[in-house]
Amino acid sequence: MSDHSLNAAILAVDTTGERGSIALVYEDGAVQEVQLDSPDGFAHLLFGEIEALLKRAGIGYGDIEAFASASGPGSFTGVRVGLTAVKGLAEATGRPAIAVSNLQALALFGGTHLRATVIDARRGEIYGAVYNDKLGVVQEEVVMKLDAWLAQLPEGETEFVTLAKSPGGQAAESIAKALPGPVIEAPAALAGAIGRIAWDRLRRGLAQDPAEIDANYVRRSDAELLWKDPK
Repeated sequence: MSDHSLNAAILAVDTTGERGSIALVYEDGAVQEVQLDSPDGFAHLLFGEIEALLKRAGIGYGDIEAFASASGPGSFTGVRVGLTAVKGLAEATGRPAIAVSNLQALALFGGTHLRATVIDARRGEIYGAVYNDKLGVVQEEVVMKLDAWLAQLPEGETEFVTLAKSPGGQAAESIAKALPGPVIEAPAALAGAIGRIAWDRLRRGLAQDPAEIDANYVRRSDAELLWKDPK
């Protein structure tokens, strides 16, 4: 039996990228997190991994206070897998669901007031946003060319937070080298961070009806629409 089995927990899921993760995040701050690696996607193994995690923790689905999922940005299929699983579990247990942006989850690993979070969006673009130390939005989430995004960042000392590079991740490495300030590399497993943010929302009464949560499709900014590559 887990030492935390009598504490309330949130089950958090992230299947939005090449690497996934699940986590039990307890009210006392403890985290049990498992990284998932599956080149074929996560749909076929997600529930088995969740059940194994719950068994190790000595709790069942009915003991979960809320279910949280990364809402994107990321792989379209991966985003849907995580959200669908969390919505289904929340509906089946009568618990609330919470969708958390991957970019906001990255900001949790920063240490300064301004935290610019960056994820490789492929095709030469990035997903980016700026948060403060309270994880409030300073600059909205966008998808655009890295140079264009850097050119319109707010003034002030800014720390950049990126995802841990996957093996052979040349694009992510190039992005990190191009960033003009200190760079923090967050771990590939984000489920624990998603669960911590979900607890904050649950305490503030911001959890949602499962039917209301949806994928985070980041829009293009006006700067990107007007951007012309100087090359």
